[in-house]
Amino acid sequence: MSVHAPAIAARPTRLPSLAPTVSIVVPAKNEARNLEIVLPQLPDVHEVILVDGNSTDDTVETARRVRPGIKVVRQTRRGKGNALACGFAAATGDIIVMFDADCSADPAEIPAFVDALILGADFAKGSRFTRGGGSADITRLRRAGNWFLNLIANSILDTRYTDLCYGYNAFWAHVLDHLELPGIATPAPAGTDMVWGDGFEIETVINCRIAVAGLRIAEVPSFEQLRVHGESNLNAVTDGLRVLRTLGTERRRARRLRRAAEASTVVAAPERTTAPRRSALALGEAA
Repeated sequence: MSVHAPAIAARPTRLPSLAPTVSIVVPAKNEARNLEIVLPQLPDVHEVILVDGNSTDDTVETARRVRPGIKVVRQTRRGKGNALACGFAAATGDIIVMFDADCSADPAEIPAFVDALILGADFAKGSRFTRGGGSADITRLRRAGNWFLNLIANSILDTRYTDLCYGYNAFWAHVLDHLELPGIATPAPAGTDMVWGDGFEIETVINCRIAVAGLRIAEVPSFEQLRVHGESNLNAVTDGLRVLRTLGTERRRARRLRRAAEASTVVAAPERTTAPRRSALALGEAA
């Protein structure tokens, strides 16, 4: 596990003095057969939250049968990003784990993510490309695309990510304040059922905003297994272009936040008694 911190900021909250509670968020759409395998393997935690994406099979019924006590919520729009946001909103644990329903994520790795957070990280990021990680499911094209997107992300974010496009992550609940994800009650624009951030770009959005917030990041080795049942909705080309667009969007957002912070600092700074009032206004205009 490697720990890195782009411009580490002061921790927003202190770690709990007792063992942290864990919420596992599992977005799923028509994953009944996979849930039957993976849900019983999840560790005994504070809560497991299934976010159903309007499944047409018996996803919900299967989840309740194989994991008694599971919390079920329905997503409010469409897309993995919205499903995760709905799950995050329902979570009550100290730690939130993002977990895919297709059997590609190994439940046995969850303690390693939790340990990384307890040791001081704000965000524990799974990586298939750090020592100890791997994948049984990645193609040469996806590997090359991930390398290229990593290169761009690290360049604009001043990070050392090894695996930008991987969704197995965990974080302290207070991190949600920094993500500013689309509100789950926000209506989608006319003619669509999604807003920006509702799709597969969600992992990139989260990784970018964690870095921009200056939070402490720990990479955790993770092995991606093959999906057992069904087919993935991922497309190496279209989703790669979506991630590239996301990096551009998040870079512009980071610049706006930085300019706003600089302007706020200028406005809040006390005026010098020997300087004319115009000098403070000029500084504000320059920012």
